[in-house]
Amino acid sequence: MRVNKSLLFGSLAVSAIASLAIGYALSRADTAAGNSVDAVLTASSTPDLEPTLGTNAAMVGTRLAAVDLDVLNGAPVNTSTLLGTPLVINFWTSSCRPCKKELPDFAAIDKEFGDQVRIVGVNSLGPSESEESFARDRGVDYDLFYDTNGEFASQVGLATQPVTLFVSADGIVVKQTGEIDAAGLRAAITELLL
Repeated sequence: MRVNKSLLFGSLAVSAIASLAIGYALSRADTAAGNSVDAVLTASSTPDLEPTLGTNAAMVGTRLAAVDLDVLNGAPVNTSTLLGTPLVINFWTSSCRPCKKELPDFAAIDKEFGDQVRIVGVNSLGPSESEESFARDRGVDYDLFYDTNGEFASQVGLATQPVTLFVSADGIVVKQTGEIDAAGLRAAITELLL
């Protein structure tokens, strides 16, 4: 039996293109219908979930990991020293499109709440003048830390960014979000302060 290779490869190419087009159309239909393609996992829905590619572990109800983070100029800072006041930790990088969108909101909300809550940024890169400038150019004047070796991301099960952890003064993660806007951030901080 002789196989027409051109016909076989052409059929495979058409099938692959059709699969991609259908997948894209379905994802767009979900977004247009108001269904987000991003999922935020909570401890109550998946308590034993281990992170997989593209999925952040559910941290709600757990104690914040005590890990050393780097700073641009100075000695490392342990996350345990950040506790004592309600804490908001935003994981970000300048190459993350949603992170870029969020930074001005975090800067504004930080000014709005003042000393009631501590907002910090954690960047997955090593200490960098360019990352620091990127955030400062968007109004950020809160503390920026760097998870140079990825230990903090590993401890909190971080696979994607942005992620924001809302931590009680005694170190328990009470809320976890992906991308968040100013209204959502304000609401979550208000809830954290109750």
